[in-house]
Formats: sequence, structure tokens, C-alpha cells
Amino acid sequence: MAAVTAAAVSLRSATTTSKSSTTPSSSHCAFPSSARRARALLHIRAQAVSTDEAPAKAKKISKKQEEGVVTNKFRPKEPYVGKCLLNTKITADDAPGETWHMVFGHEGKVPYKEGQSIGIVADGEDKNGKPHKLRLYSIASSALGDFGDSKTVSLCVKRLVYTNDQGEVVKGVCSNFLCDLKPGADVNITGPVGKEMLMPKDPNATIIMLATGTGIAPFRSFLWKMFFEKYEDYEFKGLAWLFLGVPTSSSLLYKEEFGKMKAKAPENFRVDYAISREETNALGEKMYIQTRMAEYKDELWELLKKDNTYVYMCGLKGMEKGIDEIMIPLAAKEGIDWLEYRKTLKKSEQWNVEVY
Repeated sequence: MAAVTAAAVSLRSATTTSKSSTTPSSSHCAFPSSARRARALLHIRAQAVSTDEAPAKAKKISKKQEEGVVTNKFRPKEPYVGKCLLNTKITADDAPGETWHMVFGHEGKVPYKEGQSIGIVADGEDKNGKPHKLRLYSIASSALGDFGDSKTVSLCVKRLVYTNDQGEVVKGVCSNFLCDLKPGADVNITGPVGKEMLMPKDPNATIIMLATGTGIAPFRSFLWKMFFEKYEDYEFKGLAWLFLGVPTSSSLLYKEEFGKMKAKAPENFRVDYAISREETNALGEKMYIQTRMAEYKDELWELLKKDNTYVYMCGLKGMEKGIDEIMIPLAAKEGIDWLEYRKTLKKSEQWNVEVY
């Protein structure tokens, strides 16, 4: 059972209610300083996640909240027809592009977990007279939904408009369909899908979230569960650390909500922004998400040595490469091959990537 009470939401047209109780965590794990012991740790971790010696039929026990996860309940030929309840632009008028937050009613018939996605099939037909293909979007609300009744699902969508090589203005079919939806309109929903981005079970975990633009969606769902909702069987006491990269300050998404979370749980929530067109680092380089992370590289490396640290990455391709460039030399100082170490994190469900 879960309850949602009293938390203001930074949407112009709606407010929701919720509350949370948080307790600071002081857990810390020191790492061996010698290269020999560092290599030994890498070997031990690799053995721990290896299935070579496991019984042939041993069932893997996931570290993520997989219990009760539903997938593919609705498919393109038989979608669930939901209702648009709210659709509001959440970027400023002078932002480079529009991003909208939308809430769809589903009467409790589209059960999903934080970190999953849904598919949307836009109305109309393509140039060949066939129904449009579905487009997947990461869910931006907790399982309870923005209204706290488990009957809604929210998305964060950027309107796609660009000029092609022929000088023609091209509009993305599904993104423009969604951004133009009016309250009361029907919307064809498929899914839910995905298990890669599910939250860890451990309420004391360190969860590092890396997002660019609308890649913030699954992390908003995580953070609502952590800080805006109260559950009988889940109380987050770990550290949630969000890095969000956007081009301009007018493009920052859900900043007011994150400010409220920080005020509620200053020891449990950290947020760092990387605004590429307005900020630079000490070397005068543009402030991308990996540039901001580099400022905390030693602290991040220490966290990545802990068995209860989980990294989640959502947004544009290329993010992972930038992070590799930070971590490779740090790991090498301790005799560790970062790329191999990252593989062990992936196998142990501590490195989760969903990019496009």
C-alpha cells in the first residue's frame, strides 16, 4: 500500500499531493589502495557475477524491483485507448525547442513500474496508407501517477521539428501528435515494456542518474517514488544523485520539483546541472554532462567501487563514451581496466543504459 500526500508540482496547469520521510545514510566503503588488491577486487567482482559455475537451472535473483512487472499487455493492433488529462509546455518560450509534460488517464488498466516505457500510436496514416508505427517513450511518472491514484501515466516529450537537406521543414509525426493533444482527446497506448531501467530493491542504495533533455523522464519517476510518496514497504534512505544536461537554462526540466525534493531530503538528494550553451569549466570547455561529472570524478569513482551503487543513463548516444574518458585514467591508477570493470557492473545490474 502506498499513500500520496501534499507535494506541489511544477506544472502550470496542475498540482498533486504527496509526502515522504527520509533518513540520511552515512554508509561508506573504503577501497584497497594498492594496485594488487585493486586487481583482486576486480577479479572477485567478476567471479561474483559469473554464471559459469552456477547450477544449470539456477534462477537469477534480480537486484531490481521486478516483482509484479507487466510487459506487453497492450499491442499496436489492440492498444489501450486512454484520455489526455493534461498537456502543458514545461520549457520557456525562448528555449531552443519545446518540451511538454502530458498526463493520460488509463483507469488502472495499464499497470507499470518506475523505469518502464509505453508505446504511442499516433492518429492517422502514413504516406502508404498504413497506420503509423508506434514510438516508445520513457514513462515520467511513478507507478502511482501524478494524481496518486494509479490511474494515470505521464510522458515528457520534445517536439521534433527540423530542416532536412532539401531545406524542407520536417515534423516528427508522433512527437507533434502528442505535443498538440488537447485534454479529452483519445490516445492509443501500447505496452508497458522494458526492465533495463527498473529501480534497485535496496532502499539504501546510491543511485546515480545521468540524463540529457527528455532522458530525465525515468528519473522523475524514480525521484517521485523516493521523495514525494510514502509506502509501507519502501522508504528511501540512500543517496540519489542526478546529473541533468540541457542546452540553456530555459530548457531545464522539472527544476521546481527537484528543488522541493532537495529541501525535503538534503542529505539524500543531490542534483547537478550542465547547461552547455551558458556554462564552461575552468578550461573554458562547454559544460556537457560528462564535463560536470569530471568535477566530481574522484568522488564518483569511490562510489562506483561500492556494491550498492547503481548507475542509470538515459538520453542521447555518446554519454557513455564521455564517462569512459573520465573513468579510464582513474581506474588505471589502481591497476583496473575500466572497460572490463564496467562489464562487471553491467552483469551485476549496476550499470543501466537506455540511449537513443
